[in-house]
Amino acid sequence: MKQQRSKKPPVQAEAIRSALAQVAPHLLPQFDQDRATATARARAETSATPLRVFAEAWAVEVAIARHPETAARLRELEAAAEEAAEPPAALGIAAEISGIRRVAVVEAGLATGGGSDW
Repeated sequence: MKQQRSKKPPVQAEAIRSALAQVAPHLLPQFDQDRATATARARAETSATPLRVFAEAWAVEVAIARHPETAARLRELEAAAEEAAEPPAALGIAAEISGIRRVAVVEAGLATGGGSDW
């Protein structure tokens, strides 16, 4: 008998919005705008992919926002990335940003932590 792997339930936009309202309410206008854009794209493409990508991206943002020090550090790094002129500095910044986002992906339940899911 074949054993079926259970799929994770899809990330729900309303649950993400509710969590975002608690941890980073200042991001709600951007969330709503991104949701409208994803919905329009999904309709135009007759595909759920834009909605899935939207929900997963915002699930990661909520995971980051749940840790204020991490969220602040990410904002600092993103600002520094815009100013970085030297490749070694830019690479270091990119690596730290990537590390923060990898941890958030796992925390959001979107990856196993092995690095191949995202």
